[in-house]
Amino acid sequence: MAVAKTDAVNKENLDAQTLREMYRHMLRSRVLDERMWVLNRQGRAPFWISGMGHEAIQVAAGMNIDPSRDWLAPYYRDLALTLVMGMTPRDHLLSVLAKAEDPNSGGRQMPAHYGSRAHNIISTGSPVTTQLLHAAGIALAMKMRGEDSVCLTAIGEGSTSGGDFHEALNFAATHKLAVVFIVENNGYAISVPVEKQMPTPDVSDRALAYGIPGVSVDGNDAIACYRAAHDAVQRARGGDGPTLLEAKVHRLTSHSSDDDQRRYRNADDLEAERKQDCVPRFRAMLEDLGVLAPGDSDAMRAELVTELDQATAYAEQAADPVAETALLHVYAEE
Repeated sequence: MAVAKTDAVNKENLDAQTLREMYRHMLRSRVLDERMWVLNRQGRAPFWISGMGHEAIQVAAGMNIDPSRDWLAPYYRDLALTLVMGMTPRDHLLSVLAKAEDPNSGGRQMPAHYGSRAHNIISTGSPVTTQLLHAAGIALAMKMRGEDSVCLTAIGEGSTSGGDFHEALNFAATHKLAVVFIVENNGYAISVPVEKQMPTPDVSDRALAYGIPGVSVDGNDAIACYRAAHDAVQRARGGDGPTLLEAKVHRLTSHSSDDDQRRYRNADDLEAERKQDCVPRFRAMLEDLGVLAPGDSDAMRAELVTELDQATAYAEQAADPVAETALLHVYAEE
C-alpha cells in the first residue's frame, strides 16, 4: 500500500483558479445535499442518501477526468461527482421530487440513482457493487475501439465484501483496462463497522492480489485526494491499467433518511468526525493560502443558494409523470 500525502500544492498545476473551482464544487454539492434533507424532513422528498463528508475525493476525481470522453459508473453517494460531470442542482431536484423531466429516470427511480446519457454517467442500480463490473465492461469496449478514455467508478467499503468487487478488479487487472476503482471508506456499511467487514486495515491492501497499485488517502484532504486521483487517471490513460484508490472519509449523516446512526454510533465519535469535515477544512486551507479572501466563501455560498432556490422553485412547479408512461422503457415496444 502506498500512502498519498500533501506536499507542494502546485505539483499538479493547482493554481488559485483551480483550487477555487474545487472548493466551489464541494460547496455546491454540500448546499444541495442540505436542501435534499430539508425536503425530506418536510415530507416532500420520499428518500435521500447523503454524500456529506465524501465531497473532497469526489470532486478531486471528477476534476481529473474529461466528461466529453470519459465515463462514470457512480455510487449512490456520488452527488458531487455527478455535478462535476455536468449535472445540475435542477436535475437532482427534479429527481428527488419525482418529476417527468427528471433526466435520471423520468421520475421512475429512487433519488440518488443517477444516470445521464448526456454526461456519460451510466444508470445506477440499487444492488451495490454491480457498477464495478459495468465499469470493467465499458473499459474493455473502449480498449477494443482504441479510444483514449477512462472509466471512473466508486463504491463504499462494505461493497468490497461482495464477489463483484473481486471479479471486476481481477478482470480489469488481467486485461490492463483503463478503470479507476475508488472506495469511499466511511467506516460503516449501513450500521456494520468496517472491522466487522474485513480483516485488513486498508482496503487498498487488496490490490496486491491483482497486481495493481493500491493507494490509501486521507479523504478529508482535498489536495491529497487530487494528487492520488491524478496519478490513477494518468496511469489508466497511459495504458498501464487500473488502480484501487481508497479514500478514508467520514459519513457525516446517517446511512440514509430512513436510518438513525445515533442508535449504533457513539456521540463523541460523531462530533470528532464533524470537526474534520472536508469542506470547512479545505476552506480554512485556502484562506491560509490567500486563495480565498475573508468573505469569499460566504459570498460563494450565497450565490449557490440563489441558484438552488431557483432550481427548487422550478422543480416544484414541474409536471408530474403521467400514468400512461409508467411502462415506458420497461418493455419492448412495437
